[in-house]
Amino acid sequence: MPIRAWFSTFIYSEPLQPAGLARLNEDLAEECHRIRDYDSAGRRWSAKNYLGGFTSYASMAQLHRSSSTFATLEKRITTHVRRFARRLDLDLRGRQIFMTDCWVNIMPERAAHSLHLHPLSFISGTYYVRTPPGCSGLKFEDPRLDRFMAAPPRRTAASPANRQFVVYPAEAGKVILFESWLRHEVAANPTAHERISVSFNYSWS
Repeated sequence: MPIRAWFSTFIYSEPLQPAGLARLNEDLAEECHRIRDYDSAGRRWSAKNYLGGFTSYASMAQLHRSSSTFATLEKRITTHVRRFARRLDLDLRGRQIFMTDCWVNIMPERAAHSLHLHPLSFISGTYYVRTPPGCSGLKFEDPRLDRFMAAPPRRTAASPANRQFVVYPAEAGKVILFESWLRHEVAANPTAHERISVSFNYSWS
């Protein structure tokens, strides 16, 4: 073929497990609320940096090491991370992968999460605990966007491979994985109900 695709960007999206998600998510939601109530440092940080919402990112970011509920979540997510790493052709022979960070995000109405990436890790992701109908999805940006320079705009009906942004709907029970350098954001929650997720990073040695 005269044209071939190179330097692809991959995003992984799958249910965490085939069954039992409703009970797991109820347990996680309860614990997320307990963490918010307990984590006064996280509430103070969120008031300045995560307006209207709560995140334990800057205060309690290793929940998998202190909670059996989150430790169970870690084990199940790691299975998906290994699968994703194989699809990326990462050479992990003789190496270990491990979760370094794990934190809670609670987004009530109008709370948003601005464009960012996750340094010092190689795979990052989100697990959705509670997603009210109509809540914001996870928006990814083409990593080459700042290099397009004088390029004309893309057609509205551009093929998926040529789009400059893609939004993955937030669905309770789904885990989304991506390489940590990929920038992403969450638009303001338009619903009157909380959107709850758990974010995490993985490293290797």
